[in-house]
Amino acid sequence: MGRIARVKDLMRSHQLLGAEGEENRVACPKEPVRSARAWKGIAAPIYLQAGGCVSRLCEEAVVAGCVRRLCQEAVLAGCVRRLCQEAVVAGCVSRLCEEAVSGGCGSRLCQEAVLASCVRRLCQEAVLAGCVSPGFTVQEIHTDHETLMKIDAAADMMQCSAAMDILFLMDGSYSVGKGSFERSRHFIQRVCDALDIGAETVRVGVVQVGSTIRLEIALDSYSTKEELRKRLKKIPYRGGSTQTGLALKYVLRKGFPGRRNSSVHQMVILLTDGKSQGAVLLAASELKQSGVTVFAVGLRYPRWEELHMLASSPVESHVFFAEHFRDAVNGLYTALTTSSVCTAVPSGCKIEAYQCERKTLETVRELQGNVMCWKGSRGYSPYTSLCPYYRYSKVYRRHPTVCHRTICPDPCDSQPCQNGGTCVSEGLEKYHCVCPTGYSSDPNCAPVLSLDCSVDVLFLVEGSSTLTLEGFLRFRSFLKRFLQAVMTSDSPVKVGLAQYGTEVKIESMIGEHKDVKNLIQAVDGLRHRGGRANTGQALRYVTRHGFHSAPVFADVQDDLPRVVVLLTGTPSADPVVEPAKYARDREIFIIGVGPESMKAEVNNITGNPQRTVLYVSPDRLSEKIPELRAKICSVDNQGCLGQAVDLIFVLDASAAVGRENFIHLTDFVRSTSVQFDVNRDLAQVGLVVYGRQPVTVFDLDKHDSGSSVLRAVTEATYLGGVASTGSALLHVHSNSLTIRKGARPGVNKVVVVLTSGTGSLDAVVPAQKIRDNGVSLFVMGIGDVQRESLLRMAGAEDHVISVALYEDLKYFEDVMVQMVCADVKRPVHLCRPNPCMNDGVCILLNKSYRCECRGWEGPHCETRGRRPSSRGDLPRPAGQRHRHRTGQGELRKRYREQHRRHTTRTQ
Repeated sequence: MGRIARVKDLMRSHQLLGAEGEENRVACPKEPVRSARAWKGIAAPIYLQAGGCVSRLCEEAVVAGCVRRLCQEAVLAGCVRRLCQEAVVAGCVSRLCEEAVSGGCGSRLCQEAVLASCVRRLCQEAVLAGCVSPGFTVQEIHTDHETLMKIDAAADMMQCSAAMDILFLMDGSYSVGKGSFERSRHFIQRVCDALDIGAETVRVGVVQVGSTIRLEIALDSYSTKEELRKRLKKIPYRGGSTQTGLALKYVLRKGFPGRRNSSVHQMVILLTDGKSQGAVLLAASELKQSGVTVFAVGLRYPRWEELHMLASSPVESHVFFAEHFRDAVNGLYTALTTSSVCTAVPSGCKIEAYQCERKTLETVRELQGNVMCWKGSRGYSPYTSLCPYYRYSKVYRRHPTVCHRTICPDPCDSQPCQNGGTCVSEGLEKYHCVCPTGYSSDPNCAPVLSLDCSVDVLFLVEGSSTLTLEGFLRFRSFLKRFLQAVMTSDSPVKVGLAQYGTEVKIESMIGEHKDVKNLIQAVDGLRHRGGRANTGQALRYVTRHGFHSAPVFADVQDDLPRVVVLLTGTPSADPVVEPAKYARDREIFIIGVGPESMKAEVNNITGNPQRTVLYVSPDRLSEKIPELRAKICSVDNQGCLGQAVDLIFVLDASAAVGRENFIHLTDFVRSTSVQFDVNRDLAQVGLVVYGRQPVTVFDLDKHDSGSSVLRAVTEATYLGGVASTGSALLHVHSNSLTIRKGARPGVNKVVVVLTSGTGSLDAVVPAQKIRDNGVSLFVMGIGDVQRESLLRMAGAEDHVISVALYEDLKYFEDVMVQMVCADVKRPVHLCRPNPCMNDGVCILLNKSYRCECRGWEGPHCETRGRRPSSRGDLPRPAGQRHRHRTGQGELRKRYREQHRRHTTRTQ
């Protein structure tokens, strides 16, 4: 304890420690202490217990005896911030230094090894106390996708034409790497896009920072954006160490190369990872004091503490992260607009604060136990003790903060799209709506309630006893309100009325009432009939008698689409599946209106969930008027209804898609397939998924209704692994499109491929084979897919759809349906694809074809035939075949002999 007392007395004599009783008050030396003798036993207590003086001592080089490496280590380790709070430091510093003195080091405390060890231990203690953040940090934007899009749009709109000199300090050291160097180059180009580059407006210069400082572009070198952009592309990556301090001193010493007079605002934009290998604080402070605005843009894993010290205040507006490119560019523009230098905010845009956060990779020390260690020696005996054993690990910690950015209004903010339409912005003022079925005629998906489609509609109203009189009256009221809302004097639609219970009665024939008034009176004349709810019988009856004044048969066709709107409230008392199929097979489109509790039955009747209208309670039926109107008119617009098609979906189920995104693919198949009339005579649907190998989920002839297809699609499994689109297309060509698997001759065939784009290099030749066989091939690429590779598969530009995100697939369902429907209306070639199996040859006849089979039998060469004999109708016995070959040999021998004799006589 005597040595410690002498140290404190010596510190008081140099005015480094307060008077007796004020030991905790620490003062910084006013003058350099240059005597090594004076510092011999004091250095560690002075430097460490001086608290907040360390940073100033190191920066101003006040203490000549300070080991330079120690000072740098203390500053860069994060101990500059008043050595991480004086309260923490006061406890650990005194203990460390007392240990050093009591350990016999008092006479050589100024030696480098002791000082370095003491500072390192101090900083480790401070890290655990939470006041130092070593390690790497990155910044994350804590906001939604729409806000980022607004940020990006605002950056595109900003322009600055003020007189400014901007000098970019571009870190080209090895710690940054070539990738981040290229990112810096792109950042500079993007910033310059919003600047009015010119001799009298904004001038831009570039200095590359490495082991040496190199001027790449002087401020007065280029006066146009085009020239500057070309020169930026030619700046090479030079490497070296990160000498940010030298770069700042270069600017202080030489100024801005090519600068104008002092009236022009000067700005430095430093792009670095913040891992400088020299002193930077003093140079940065002098640069900011001279009136230069300093921005710091972090690269890769930046050291935020150093960037904050380098940048101007406030740091939230002057420090950015280059990895978040759009945010960094917009933040820089925002800082310009909030200053008096530049007014670049577009009209209507505003500056607002939003949440962002920084994620820090920190080093944490955990005590694992004690180990035996050597502490020195006493005489000839070694002195050992127990030393703590620590394990160091890196953990992520998040630090929320607030960023200020410029946000421009989005035209979709006002939600202009109605009825579930999706708004897609096209800049700051334009947008378009992706409307659901039935609302596409209006730009904003507004309900067009008038029935302007040419269809024949028969309303089939339930009047059974189980419905009750109240339910029947609600149906009648809904029907009146619907007709009053949608029917006009010039409406091309023709309406009829029918009611059913045990029996069916046609109350009003199709087209009997020419005006709305008489039609409403006919609805008022409906009386509750009662009886059993024979829905199946009613469907069969109106199919045969509902659309004409006399019974008709299946071969009698009408020119207009025929629609039955079924209003039902109770389950059917008789089977409905077969009667509904009977109606649909005769091109009667059934639209079912029923309660949610009857969803399954109504779907079975309509055969398509897209033609089902469900209500929660009868008193809310009026809310379904726009939906019912849209479904009635959608029948007139359904180009594929009544068209036969064999449709095969091929889904990428590889790891490039991912399990969650694969669900979006199957949802797309479900939503698209229900828009076709799935049955044996019209539309057939098949599904194939693929990874490394293709897997058939179900073939074309597996399902004969839309509801069964919907259930089967859910059985598609995610495969993972690598993708081979070529193998999948070969499988479709040689397996799925064959007669054996349900493909129908004389029916147009369509293959729709949904792919992530990976594994498509081997798909060109199989895709060509499919197209050569007369099959239409559509390709949808999702994500970052090169359109050229999709085009090589599809073979035509109008057969390719590019989708940015898997979540956006739902917006392209109607687009795909329209493309398929337009394609299946083309003429059918009966022999393409070849309906003959087992290498049979298809021979086209007059409106027909036949298969020429070789070794096979049947209409499509599907049965193996008996192999005919090579000679004659019956095989010869073995002995006879031998004699026949012997006779042939004798004949050849006689011929050669006769030929030789004839030649001799001639000579």
